[in-house]
Amino acid sequence: MNRRRTPRLPSWLPIDPYILALLGTVALAALLPASGTTADVAGGASTGAVALLFFLYGARLSTRETLDGLRHWRLHVTVLAATFLVFPLLGLAARGLEPLVLTPELANGLLFLCLVPSTIQSSIAFTAMARGNVPAAICAGSFSSLAGIVITPLLAALLLGGGGTGGFSADSLLRIVLQLLVPFVAGQLLSRWVGGFLARHKQMLGYVDRGSILLVVYTAFSEGMVAGVWHQVTPARLGGLLVIEAALLGLMLTLTWFGAKRLGFGRADRIAIQFAGSKKSLAAGLPMAAVLFGAQASLAVLPLMLFHQLQLMVCAVIAKRRARTGAASPPESSGPSSRASQADATRPSPARR
Repeated sequence: MNRRRTPRLPSWLPIDPYILALLGTVALAALLPASGTTADVAGGASTGAVALLFFLYGARLSTRETLDGLRHWRLHVTVLAATFLVFPLLGLAARGLEPLVLTPELANGLLFLCLVPSTIQSSIAFTAMARGNVPAAICAGSFSSLAGIVITPLLAALLLGGGGTGGFSADSLLRIVLQLLVPFVAGQLLSRWVGGFLARHKQMLGYVDRGSILLVVYTAFSEGMVAGVWHQVTPARLGGLLVIEAALLGLMLTLTWFGAKRLGFGRADRIAIQFAGSKKSLAAGLPMAAVLFGAQASLAVLPLMLFHQLQLMVCAVIAKRRARTGAASPPESSGPSSRASQADATRPSPARR
């Protein structure tokens, strides 16, 4: 007798459950958008949620661990250059596709995607899967997130100030300071006292993080529905956006892999650079967009949400391939700088979050 097998998704095609939750939140905002008094309440709660998120980011990040990671500064500079220099340049180049392929709002959202810091969790996970330098991936992701608190809003103000998304005035910059920087600095100052509590309740606080982001998404998409911005997104525009993002991801994966080899990094470091330097953080980008874009945030975060799922699918395939080829091939010869990098990787690593 033949047994019926339960349908399963291919192992190389990871569908992030959180993306499903985000899509459900978007659907809820489309069917039941917050308006009137409800919108005011949701907006206030969203502002508080963003402040809480960045307070928790600051409280969890150990300053000592960050300073310890500076030993591997060449790798971190390479990742930061990919994240905040190469990515933005490619985002600016993609503006040439407006308005033929992208609407101005989607083009701004794509550029904002290129300004967002790298991830921590998925960079570590894929680096470990591919047998790369995990301690370097931890530090690189942490440095990128820390730098993004300041660099992302500043780059957005510089590159998107005249982009038709409401502009960036002194009032906008003040909101950035109050909602992002002040809570983050407060978390850093209090991390000595609250860091242990946060570490012990990591799972519970993970739900707080994700629930806060879902609230931010619901508020942003509700504002977009009330403002009528979604009529600008046609299936053709959405398809064009996906093609552009696939090309962007492919180009960054190629540049980080071969560029790191050109700079003399060994295989383990190249893996960490590729995964940390080609990713964008959904968790950091969504609340930032809510502060920066206001009612236009729903369109601004759409490219980031699509890119997040795309990077998970593609990097899962690459990580497994790297693991197979790494196990089958002899260790690469490495130059002096690469040997120093590998020596750093054998030293005590920062605590993993």
